[in-house]
Amino acid sequence: MGLSEALGQRDTEALLPVTQAMELRKRNYYVERPLLNQEQLEELGCLTSATETHQWRTWFQCSYTRARALLLQHLPVLAWLPRYPVRDWLLGDLLAGLSVAIMQLPQGLAYALLAGLPPVFGLYSSFYPVFIYFLFGTSRHISVGTFAVMSVMVGSVTESLAPDEDFLQAENATVDEEARDAARVQLAATLSVLVGLFQVGLGLVHFGFVVTYLSEPLVRGYTTAASIQVFVSQLKYVFGLQLSSRSGPLSLIYTVLEVCWKLPQSVVGTVVTALVAGVVLVLVKLLNDKLQRHLPLPLPGELLTLIGATGISYGVGLKRRFGVDVVGNIPAGLVPPVAPNPQLFASLVGYAFTIAVVGFAIAISLGKIFALRHGYRVDSNQELVALGLSNLVGGIFRCFPVSCSMSRSLVQESTGGNTQVAGAVSSLFILIIIVKLGELFQDLPKAVLAAVIIVNLKGMLKQFTDICSLWKANRVDLLIWLVTFVATILLNLDLGLAVAVVFSLLLVVFRTQLPRYSILGQVPDTDIYRDVAEYSEAREVPGVKIFRSSATMYFANAELYSDALKQRCGVDVDHLISRKKKLVKKQEQKLKRLKKLQKQTAASKDTSVSIEVNSSTRDMESNNMEDSKAEGEGSAMSCRDGGDHACPERKATDLPAQVSTGNELEGMAASGQEDAKAPDVTTLKALGLPQPHFHSLILDLGALSFVDTVCLKSLKNIFRDFREIEVEVYMAACHTPVVAQLEAGHFFDASITKQHLFASVHDAVLFALQHPRSSPASPVLMTKL
Repeated sequence: MGLSEALGQRDTEALLPVTQAMELRKRNYYVERPLLNQEQLEELGCLTSATETHQWRTWFQCSYTRARALLLQHLPVLAWLPRYPVRDWLLGDLLAGLSVAIMQLPQGLAYALLAGLPPVFGLYSSFYPVFIYFLFGTSRHISVGTFAVMSVMVGSVTESLAPDEDFLQAENATVDEEARDAARVQLAATLSVLVGLFQVGLGLVHFGFVVTYLSEPLVRGYTTAASIQVFVSQLKYVFGLQLSSRSGPLSLIYTVLEVCWKLPQSVVGTVVTALVAGVVLVLVKLLNDKLQRHLPLPLPGELLTLIGATGISYGVGLKRRFGVDVVGNIPAGLVPPVAPNPQLFASLVGYAFTIAVVGFAIAISLGKIFALRHGYRVDSNQELVALGLSNLVGGIFRCFPVSCSMSRSLVQESTGGNTQVAGAVSSLFILIIIVKLGELFQDLPKAVLAAVIIVNLKGMLKQFTDICSLWKANRVDLLIWLVTFVATILLNLDLGLAVAVVFSLLLVVFRTQLPRYSILGQVPDTDIYRDVAEYSEAREVPGVKIFRSSATMYFANAELYSDALKQRCGVDVDHLISRKKKLVKKQEQKLKRLKKLQKQTAASKDTSVSIEVNSSTRDMESNNMEDSKAEGEGSAMSCRDGGDHACPERKATDLPAQVSTGNELEGMAASGQEDAKAPDVTTLKALGLPQPHFHSLILDLGALSFVDTVCLKSLKNIFRDFREIEVEVYMAACHTPVVAQLEAGHFFDASITKQHLFASVHDAVLFALQHPRSSPASPVLMTKL
């Protein structure tokens, strides 16, 4: 053990070029410092207690600077719009906004069908929330508006709380679509208000970190399962079928079975329309991919398909002649604001929280991706507020909950979008369509909208390739992905997300319960200690055992930590302590018998014995028997059998025998006292027990991030148990917050002090080697590091 003076300088120089090796020889410097325990480190570093700051005091301070900062923080448009470089960015934002609006129009109409609402409400949801986000958002590139996952989540709510069966007309058993749509619009608008309130509230209390519990594999597995839900929900429009409204667990399975059962009832005209529209959309997308470098803007395949399909439907009469279902009436102009229905809050609050978390998770994930790519910062709490206000205001104007779309965001970025101005431009273009052009799409077949939705699922369906990549990279993340996907498919979107989050958190707990435990050894000629099972050159320090866990110790794994420590040390600590206690108990019982015997000897000295010379032979025999009991059973039997001939020393009188017996008792008692006073009578060696092959145990606590009461008790038990088998315990590499928590938990006392805690593992090793099983108050040596 010990460091060489050169610290492996020759090996280092052999790996360096000649010039660098020569420079290293010129420097040839050393660092020498004292061996430091925690007390000496605090004294040397002048540790000071951090002054407690009360953040709430600043909340009530009023000043112009603070008011301006709060205004700019919660209304970011006032911060970046005055500095907007018109010449450099305006043209790109206009082109990006126009491109996004061209995509927003068909997607808004189509995603409204996913939500179970008339298509025009998809246009409303593409205008109000987008403009609100322009004022309050901090991401420059995400495109807020209708999104397939959010729409299908809203659709599951509206179809479960307002199913078709509740609106059957008694006279002809048909569905009253007008009343049904009105009820579903009210549900969706109220749901949007609740989602907005949740998001704004969480943002104001700085609860943006909630999204950290949704890992990337979880989000990708969830969106992949949601894409399957979206695909299945559009089959009824592709085949022209009338399906039952289902929600809850296994609803997707039942829907697929019903579609298969009713396939013979498909409308041929609807199927042909969907197939043609789908083929056209795929061809346009392939053409865009090939001509991407040569086209200033991608061809608007969705818009061209919608215009062409609407014209063909109007000219040929697809609904009248072939029974193809069309969009129907699209009212021109905006609708007046309507207050939400408070009576629906109780039934919608659970759905609202789920949708709020999912919508924010998708938005902030995309926002951070673009922010890292373009070098700016996205405020997660302000994003919550912005998205919440978008949904809150949108709900008042009969919109359904929105988030951001990955496909539109990529188009906005690739076409030159630089700021939120692109979103404002797209919302104004949608406003023009709502006011003047919306009624032109009344003859648009719903099958075309279904084809638009299915083709746009390509990006999310590609996420199935995550299975192969995660299998190679991280199989725990793959397990999260698969569980999220299967739970969402089987249990629907709301319960699936809850199961996925709970499983992910339980997996984290499980992984902390089973960390990697290591016995460390010293890398030659360094002060570095590594796992001896991983580093073949690392050698255990003779007489010192160094133990490390890769995770923090807390109530869930404290017992496992102790068990792993005793197992890795190669000593059955509990069995050894048990044997030691049994032997010590036997010694204590022996000492008690000797003390009792000593008391009897002292009592016999104080008793006056009268001896009568003319006593009868019977009395002398009686006295002999009493004296023989004091000497022992063997001698008593010998004297009784042989008489005076067998015991010639006992003749006329019994007094010499009594004196001899008293001397023997005094000797035995004295020997018992000497045994009781022996200092090492309870040591393992004195008891004949095997001794551990190490005299010091060092706990590397560098991975400890916090301590709880169970951790404190476990550490104290480790000190107690190993000291029972004559092994001194030291701790090393604790962080300052952990030391403060140890102090607050009254961990240090007369037997465990800060002198048992060292600045590094190397300091603890050197101290243990110089002072095996010594008091921690021993002098500290200097060492070269």
